[in-house]
Amino acid sequence: MNELLYKDESYKVIGSCMEVHRELGKGFSEIIYGDALEIEFKKNNIIYSREKRFKISYKGEFLPHYYIADFIIDNKIILEIKAIESLTSAHIKQTLNYLAASKIKLGLLVNFGEDSLTYKRVIL
Repeated sequence: MNELLYKDESYKVIGSCMEVHRELGKGFSEIIYGDALEIEFKKNNIIYSREKRFKISYKGEFLPHYYIADFIIDNKIILEIKAIESLTSAHIKQTLNYLAASKIKLGLLVNFGEDSLTYKRVIL
C-alpha cells in the first residue's frame, strides 16, 4: 500500500484550515481566510510563505507575467485557497499548472465557501 505524499504535513495544514473554517464559517473572501491561516500556521509551527511568485518559462524565455501561489508549505506543498460555491475541474487544472510551474509535487486545493470545508489533494 502506498503512503500518502507528505501525509503528516498535509494533515497539519488541513487541520489548520478546518479550524479556520470552524471559527469563521463561510462567506468571507479568500484574503480573510489567508490572514486567519497565517495565525493558525504560526500557532502550529507550520513553515510557510505566502503569495510566492513563480515565473513561467516559454521556449527558454521567462514571460513578463507570473503566477502567485496562495501559500507554499515547507517548500513541499502548494496550498491554493478558494471561497466559492464549489470546486470544479478547472480549479484542479489550475492547481496542476501551478505544480508544473513550481516543480512542487503536491497541491492542496481548499474551499472555504461551502457549509463544510472541502479539499482535494492534487499530485503532479
